Amino acid sequence: MDPISDMLTSIRNGLAVKKQEAVLPYSNYKHNLAKFLVSKGLLAKAEVMEDGKFKQLKLKLKYDDSGGAIINGIKRYSKPGQRIYARSGRIPKVRYGIGVTVVSTSRGLMTDQEARRANVGGEIICQIW
Repeated sequence: MDPISDMLTSIRNGLAVKKQEAVLPYSNYKHNLAKFLVSKGLLAKAEVMEDGKFKQLKLKLKYDDSGGAIINGIKRYSKPGQRIYARSGRIPKVRYGIGVTVVSTSRGLMTDQEARRANVGGEIICQIW
């Protein structure tokens, strides 16, 4: 299975039923992606919990003042069976620039705007709007 797709699906499902948090199995990549989403204001908090031998990643979902979700949609772009890479000029925009495309570059995770500004391409991870 694809752990990043599972993470994005847990976030999507949690937001759909107005949950406050989502708990996932821990991985370094998911933790880095969660910290990136927190830094961009799309998640409220990401923390690691140790439960015996296993670590878990606890994501606190973010809502606006009226109770609506900050994230309206998430789409996994590159998959394990079909990796999708793009140069800096060909990174797709989300909803005419309203959303964020997450790009894994040689300089770490970046938004589509940051990658274009730095003139680096990479693997298109997901799109969030």
